[in-house]
Amino acid sequence: MNKPAAAGEVRGQEHWTNKGDIRLFLWEKQAVTPEKKGTILFVHGSSMAGTPTFDLQVPGMPQYSAMDVFARQGFDTWSVDMEGYGRSDKKRDITYDIATGADDCAAAANYIEKTRGAGPLLVYGISSGALRAAMFAERHPEKVKRLALDAFVWTGEGSPTLIERKKKLPEYVKAGNRRPIDKAFVYSIFNRDHPGTADDKVIDAFADAICALDDSVPIGTYVDMCTRLPVVNPEKITVPTMIMRGQWDGIASVEDLLKFFDKLPNPDKQFTVMPGISHASLQQKNYAIVQHILLNFFTQPDPVYRG
Repeated sequence: MNKPAAAGEVRGQEHWTNKGDIRLFLWEKQAVTPEKKGTILFVHGSSMAGTPTFDLQVPGMPQYSAMDVFARQGFDTWSVDMEGYGRSDKKRDITYDIATGADDCAAAANYIEKTRGAGPLLVYGISSGALRAAMFAERHPEKVKRLALDAFVWTGEGSPTLIERKKKLPEYVKAGNRRPIDKAFVYSIFNRDHPGTADDKVIDAFADAICALDDSVPIGTYVDMCTRLPVVNPEKITVPTMIMRGQWDGIASVEDLLKFFDKLPNPDKQFTVMPGISHASLQQKNYAIVQHILLNFFTQPDPVYRG
């Protein structure tokens, strides 16, 4: 007989859904709380699956699982492994580009709505996950209540990270549709912009969690970000939107992001710079700033007067 969950206890449950004949893995975490504040869909980036990014378990440091933190705040939290990543199917011989990831977001949203009766969703995407989430919101605004785009890039103008990535792109393309990853690569994510923004213990746990699921990842998002930007149109993103940029994030310049922000049509929008943070914001020493900003945005009341 299962013991009833105690108040505040977080429990996880795995789910599977189909996108045509493709199986996608979803991970849900929620807590017993007196009030549900909404449902969050977390969307991961180019080099790791969903659970290492959003449900990172670091011994003695439970605050690094964003899913646990937000579940205790009263949210039903979900992550989805994009096709080609983690536990989801990897059988197609394709690059798994940003548009493919936007399709995965739609499949996840449909499943969450069907299974939990939840929607529209609060959506958070990071890095290329922000591009996937933005494209999903552009295509399906009715499924998104609020959209948070972290470590986002629009045109790529002024991005030191993309300048360096373009130099390696021929090597990636020549090798096929996937590129290898290892613990050293994960460390490079934290060292390329501003070393010291994350604790080694956290990076070690992050690298172990990533490499336990994948020893290679698709190249599609890298190809898109190096050769096809912009892939989303801000004028077609009509939902309330927040742009989140780490102080030292090299993926996009402030100027590039402000131009995108200016074109967002919904007046319910925010732009925030997060001090002391580089790219992988949820794994940084200043993780609490990220969580605070996101919690405030996701719990902001809708306007009573719109004019």
